[in-house]
Amino acid sequence: MSTLINDDLTAGKEMAEIADSQPRCFDELVNRHGLSDEKVKKILTSYLQEQELKPFQAELINLQQHLEETGQRMIILFEGRDAAGKGGTIRRVTRYMNEKHYRIIALGKPTEEQRSQWFFQKYVSQFPHGGEIAMFDRSWYNRAMVEPVFGFCSDEEYKNFMKGVVGFEKDLVRQGTILVKIYFSVTKDMQKKRFDRRQDDPLRQWKLSEVDVQAQDRWDDFDKVKYEMLRRTHTASAPWTVIRSTNKHLARLNAIRVILNAVDYDKVNQDLDCVPDDDVVISGAREIELMQYSRMRNKKKSGGQ
Repeated sequence: MSTLINDDLTAGKEMAEIADSQPRCFDELVNRHGLSDEKVKKILTSYLQEQELKPFQAELINLQQHLEETGQRMIILFEGRDAAGKGGTIRRVTRYMNEKHYRIIALGKPTEEQRSQWFFQKYVSQFPHGGEIAMFDRSWYNRAMVEPVFGFCSDEEYKNFMKGVVGFEKDLVRQGTILVKIYFSVTKDMQKKRFDRRQDDPLRQWKLSEVDVQAQDRWDDFDKVKYEMLRRTHTASAPWTVIRSTNKHLARLNAIRVILNAVDYDKVNQDLDCVPDDDVVISGAREIELMQYSRMRNKKKSGGQ
């Protein structure tokens, strides 16, 4: 039972099986390893949550097969602040997929050559062929959020991007690409909690960058550019879907539902509930409204007119 220490998912499966068939052995096992009720609950919860995802992950395979058969192209953008849950969701989405027909793209800093190119060129070079899914762990929307906040682009470059991106995406969709834009929305308190966990966990410390360290101090700046991004790039042809990601499991589950609903195909598992949870998933238009109300309230509190 060393897996109880090293692998919560494997341990959860073993514990669930033992608890179901041999209750007394389960109690002895827990006592022998000195596991607290909280640890047992965490292990079993992780296992059961992963089990809940499996039928949806199986349906993603069917979706993938449909794209292969029809030759359709699909692009999924995973956007959001640092520690919003993008990476964990991508791993759950792709866990059982056919690796030959999807790619995860996470581009680093642009090279000098790329800096001299049309801004979208490095992204276009990664676009999918027929029957393939390209998933961007952060995308061209870096220029709408991270870059202007940290001064990685000029005001002119930011303005040019905001003027051109809607037409770029409209043309992309018009030519047959299925484009799904998902924004993971995390609260400031939860982001800090996740940053603190990264700081204290040697297996996660590599995730904590200098940009992450400044993210909390720049929270309001990110709010401003997020609002502008949604307001100006949420369109009929390329809408944003916002996922509340405080609860990672619900965020992952509902992200998969959003992806499944983005493609018109006959679902193999007709009993699968693919309706997104209204408490977790909202439209980009609704998020814009909520942010507008929040801005108005803050302005009123500060004595503004």
